[in-house]
Amino acid sequence: MSMKYHIITYGCQMNRSDSERIAAVLEKIGYSPTLDKDKADLIVINVCSVRQSAVDRVYGQISNIKNKNLKKIKNQKIVLTGCILPKDKENLKNKTDLILDIDQLMSWPQILSKIETKLKNKQFKNFKFKNYLNIFPKFSTFPIAYVPIMTGCNNFCSYCVVPYTRGREISRPAEEIICEVKELIKRGYKMIILLGQNVNSYQGKLKTQKEKIIRFPKLVKMINDLDGNFWLTFISNHPKDLSDKLIETMARCEKVMSYLHLPVQAGDDEILRRMNRNYTITHYKNLIKKIRLKFFAIRKGIEKNINISTDIIVGFPGETKKQFLNTTKLMKEVKFDMAYIAKYSPRPATSAAKLKDDVSQEEKERRWKILAKILEKTALEKNKKYLNKIVEVLIESKKDNSLFGRTKTFKQVKVSNFQSQDSDLIGKFVKVKIKKVTPWGMEGELFY
Repeated sequence: MSMKYHIITYGCQMNRSDSERIAAVLEKIGYSPTLDKDKADLIVINVCSVRQSAVDRVYGQISNIKNKNLKKIKNQKIVLTGCILPKDKENLKNKTDLILDIDQLMSWPQILSKIETKLKNKQFKNFKFKNYLNIFPKFSTFPIAYVPIMTGCNNFCSYCVVPYTRGREISRPAEEIICEVKELIKRGYKMIILLGQNVNSYQGKLKTQKEKIIRFPKLVKMINDLDGNFWLTFISNHPKDLSDKLIETMARCEKVMSYLHLPVQAGDDEILRRMNRNYTITHYKNLIKKIRLKFFAIRKGIEKNINISTDIIVGFPGETKKQFLNTTKLMKEVKFDMAYIAKYSPRPATSAAKLKDDVSQEEKERRWKILAKILEKTALEKNKKYLNKIVEVLIESKKDNSLFGRTKTFKQVKVSNFQSQDSDLIGKFVKVKIKKVTPWGMEGELFY
């Protein structure tokens, strides 16, 4: 009987991408996947320490696995990896069999062979990679593919653990990224999403040009110019590093989606200073203006209205009601298409953890609801522009009698007139007439 594995992933798209590389390694050494963790010989939990709530879910998951299985599977092993703070590693080490760093994925076969008898005496000759990003992943989100172009972060935002869990920025060589994207295009992937904690600061080498440094706008242009019918986007961007060159490149590259995720985090300059974000609200609003003007001048049709989303934290230490009102003012003025709003929670090792967490949970919840209400109004206002428009949609999945996909502006669309003859549309671009909109998505019919 073959060994089976099950991966549980928490956190961002980078963690999801890491899980795809973990899956590739495990299958290379003899494991096969199972959707039922109760039947797995090996359970890998890819952890996110960014918020305490995510860590709490990991504790609950481990407890659930152990209580539910009650040794149903003899010698079932639990391995933790991902973004794990040293304190969390210490607290979790006695609850699992192994805690392994993701950047040591090349060595996992040898390490796992010490706890799995079926792997003993095996030779692992195919894992001599310089770093784990060289391992070609088992992509699992067709027709969308996540391609990390860098890992780590140098920004040290005062609330963020990423520099402590992933280390400093390391950019992949441009050739590696281009090669991976070419293979994805060959396999029929239609949406390529480049990943990095701060993609704007990418600086990869290009060996074919005497170790020339390739910066992010050039990398975007190089991928855009590849043959094939696909869309391209990227996350996450940092306002302090978003250049005019990148804005121009985005607008002029026809395969780049009319979408930008640009985290603002707060609408008050003093809070941004305490967060160590290194930009002002005036700078941020000027960026938004430049982006919208450039896309409106160059793009056609609905793509002129670029979709801009953001991240916001409410209840940062010391945030007064007046400072919060500045965030509500920004939300109303910018009119984001989408915002991912989080209630601040202190994380060990960060500089913000030394500050008094003096905004109550009740007040954080109240502020969250205020922003959510503003977002609901502006998002609906944005989506109404699509009513009765015929738009191109990339079909991603199907469920029951509906298809689901996204526009080139990254808007979610449900296609309601799905029929049996349309079952092969996943991974295809189709025309859809939008009949209904909500703040969080749209619904339409296939337009033949």
